[in-house]
Amino acid sequence: MSAPPPPYQNQPPQQPYGYPHQQPQQPYGYPQQQPQQPQSYGYPQQPRGPQRPQRSPLRGLITAVIVLAIFGGGAWYVWDYNTNPNGGKAKAEASRAARVAENKKHDPQIGDCVKVQDPHGDPLPEIVDCGSTEAEYKTGDRLYGPDKECGSKFDYGIQFSSRRGADYTLCFTKV
Repeated sequence: MSAPPPPYQNQPPQQPYGYPHQQPQQPYGYPQQQPQQPQSYGYPQQPRGPQRPQRSPLRGLITAVIVLAIFGGGAWYVWDYNTNPNGGKAKAEASRAARVAENKKHDPQIGDCVKVQDPHGDPLPEIVDCGSTEAEYKTGDRLYGPDKECGSKFDYGIQFSSRRGADYTLCFTKV
């Protein structure tokens, strides 16, 4: 038997079939040569590293103005919400106070005179002055618990129930 031929030394590798435009590469272990850069005006140029694109100072100024406008607008909104007497926090507080006053108007205590709105449908007692002509009934008792009935000494009763479990019945006598 014969031995295989010895490998070729100091020979560049053959080009693969179909790739005629590639430059031959140095075999492993030989220093690679850098491609020469064109020289301008006869002076050699220093090799350059990766360059960052230069930013315009105008671009930075525009970015700063936009950021300040956003934060300034947010700060103004918070300040206005908390200090404007016609809106924001004051308006929310006035609305809450009006709801509380409206609810007090329809929550009679014992001894208050009331006018009953829609007595045959969904009755709603409204507190009125006992000396006025609108006064129809006087609140006589409040019975706590579901399905309580007013006694025979009362002329009219309204049952209230809520999801919170505060069920009660208001009992009224004619004025």
